[in-house]
Order: sequence, then C-alpha cells, then structure tokens
Amino acid sequence: MKTTSKSCRSIFRSQKGQNLIEFALVLPILLLVVFGIAEFGRAWMTRNIMTGAAREAARIAAVPPPGGSVAAAEARGNSILSTAGIATTVTVTDLGVSFGTVTATVNYAFPVAIAGFFGSGVATFPLSSSTSMRREY
Repeated sequence: MKTTSKSCRSIFRSQKGQNLIEFALVLPILLLVVFGIAEFGRAWMTRNIMTGAAREAARIAAVPPPGGSVAAAEARGNSILSTAGIATTVTVTDLGVSFGTVTATVNYAFPVAIAGFFGSGVATFPLSSSTSMRREY
C-alpha cells in the first residue's frame, strides 16, 4: 500500500509534458506577433510606394506644360501603382495659378491578410499619402 501511494504522488509531481502545455499556451500569442510584424512591413512598403507615386505625379504636374500636365501626372502615378499591384488611383489637384501649388493624393484601403485567420473576413486599413509642390511656371 505504501508503494502505491508513493507512486501516485510521484506521478502527480512529475513535470513531463509541462513544456508542451506552456508552448501550446504561448504559441497563439507568438504567431500573432510574428504575423503582425509581417503585416506592418507590408503596410509600410505599400505606403512607401504610394508616397513615391504621389511625388512622381506632383513633380510631373509641376513642370512646364511641354513635359507636364495633370493628365500626364495622373497617368504616371497610376502606372507606378499598377506596376506595384496597388489597385487605386492618384488624384492631382492643380489650381492653375502661376507658381501655385500642385497636390497629388493617393488613398488606398490596405487589405489586412491576417484578419482572415480570425474569421473576420477581409478587413481593410486606410492608407493615404499626399505630396504638394510649387508649380515652376
């Protein structure tokens, strides 16, 4: 009888499997952090591409008419975005005043891929970039 009670006590005091249980508890949090970092990196890269497209469009619209116009600026900005796979457009605002301000704006609903893992479908996060330059003519 003494051996049975001693063996039961040793079974309950055993720590076999403790690492597996701790890992199972920490794994979801670890995956959330890793995928969150990856999504943040994707969003940062997308915003940098949008900023480049807005700058390029504003620069083209700011140069004298033989080389630049609002239509040419929007076309150039949209070609940059479509090459990068970003489905949005560049909007160029020009007041038409000599040496006035030209503004190029890009708005995009960034799809968050990790949201699908949690059953919330396709979630989006708004990203925008705007650049203003002075007209050169």
